[in-house]
Amino acid sequence: MVATGAGEVALAVSPAEGGARPRPDSPIAVQARQGTIENVTVSTKGEQVEGALSADRTQWRSRWSLQPATEYTVTATALGGDGKTRTKSSRFKTAAAKKTLGVTFEGPYNKEVVGVGMPIVMKFAREVSDRAAVERAMEVRSSNPVEGAWHWFDGQTMVFRTKNFWPRQTKVSLRAHLSGVAAGKDVYGGKNQTLDFRVGDEHISKASEDKHNLVVKKNGKIVRKIPVSMGKGGVRKYTTTNGMHLTMDKGNPVTMTSEWEGCGPGCAGYYSLTVAHAVRISNSGEYVHSAPWSVGSQGNSNVSHGCINASPSHADWFYNFSQRGDPFEVTGSNRELEPDNGWGYWQMKWQDWVKGSALKQSMRIGPQGGTPMQNSAEGAVAESGQRS
Repeated sequence: MVATGAGEVALAVSPAEGGARPRPDSPIAVQARQGTIENVTVSTKGEQVEGALSADRTQWRSRWSLQPATEYTVTATALGGDGKTRTKSSRFKTAAAKKTLGVTFEGPYNKEVVGVGMPIVMKFAREVSDRAAVERAMEVRSSNPVEGAWHWFDGQTMVFRTKNFWPRQTKVSLRAHLSGVAAGKDVYGGKNQTLDFRVGDEHISKASEDKHNLVVKKNGKIVRKIPVSMGKGGVRKYTTTNGMHLTMDKGNPVTMTSEWEGCGPGCAGYYSLTVAHAVRISNSGEYVHSAPWSVGSQGNSNVSHGCINASPSHADWFYNFSQRGDPFEVTGSNRELEPDNGWGYWQMKWQDWVKGSALKQSMRIGPQGGTPMQNSAEGAVAESGQRS
């Protein structure tokens, strides 16, 4: 920053023009001395650059990383104590990325209407070594205020979950400002991603292995009681998992075989069944599906390989009723659902969920975005296979 006379504003812009190409995760910064910043504009063929001005209006800083190999022109104007303005510009191009970090969403889909338990599940194409940098690039907004947190299950899987279920009819958006984020050595985030979805009505189902029934509620009111037959047990693989599941997807029909457990054709105990109206609730092969062959057992005994059998008419109704992300609780079983089995995320206590955040914090999410919660992570609990 060049020295100036009394009352004359001094203005500095970084990255400076004419220097080496800055890394994409280098911020744009403007600083004024002996005056205040009046305006900052950033021109680029890339995405618009967001920034924030300090309370005393002496500093401006870009909020998110910049795009690799992209030209930027920064123009800043400041007002000095002498009543005169000064304008300064800087033109630069960011360094190219040797490797980029791709990402896909397992759920939800863009514009999808989902259940109140719906997580945001992100799968990265490469191992993320700087998980905190990637997590900071996430911006979640909710039309109804909630508390939520990210959790890393491994270096390529990051999941957002709320502390309690989403309020029904909530609009949610994710802005993943990944472009230019330093995710690891010579690896930068690829394209920014946008995801918008809506939480629909509250569908909560509870299946009792002891009572042999499935009670389905919509917005707190029972809408159907369904006689069912669940896992016959005897061995772990034929025992329905206990705890809070989420409906993950559905198919009509779905072919179910024992190959998921390593038992192919010719193996003792091999089976292959095509079933109708199947709603998946785990990655260990559990579905709610039509089972006309077990109607006589539904409501009184458990005879399945682990799935939840219902009559054709009840299964048809449940199939059409279900949204992805609807909570589905199983009680009475001695095999607990693992948190990383499908979307078994609600099996994890909230304080343990928050510990899985790279930043070790939850966020208060609202229409304007998220702010860190000052908490101690205390809160309430709240491989794809197939079975018949």
